[in-house]
Amino acid sequence: MSLAQLNVGLLAKTPGYFDEESWYAVRTRPRFEKKVLVELKHKSFEAFLPLSTTTRQWSDRQAKIRVPIFPGYLFVRITASLANRVAVLRTNGVLNFVGPRDVGVPIADEEIESVRAIVDNGAVFQPYPYLHAGDKVCIRGGPLDGVTGTLEAINGDKSL
Repeated sequence: MSLAQLNVGLLAKTPGYFDEESWYAVRTRPRFEKKVLVELKHKSFEAFLPLSTTTRQWSDRQAKIRVPIFPGYLFVRITASLANRVAVLRTNGVLNFVGPRDVGVPIADEEIESVRAIVDNGAVFQPYPYLHAGDKVCIRGGPLDGVTGTLEAINGDKSL
């Protein structure tokens, strides 16, 4: 039995797995996120690449550019049928789905909507010093009021 057959067998035992449309994280080649987004949309898949604006300095100029919030990853909304999974995996620049055995784990719509709210509102985000990795957080007030999540890590680069 091949690994692909084992993965499909595991999925087939999950009731309703192939019927529901869900979000999945997809890992891409480095700096291929925007190309993969365009190709997935061309294949009629709903895809989401959260971007933030940053200023980059070169020796002769400064420029504002849009960079992925999660470098090397984007999100795609599909039913987990084998045909859809293969179509996504055959997209130039896609490496695999994020999850155990590269099968992918569905992501709750609320999680994607929380990320969309942060991106759409152009909010500046930065963790507070009293928070620790693993803490549950909820934003109170402002344009992101009500967005909840779990603090994964605090990085010096102020990334989310």
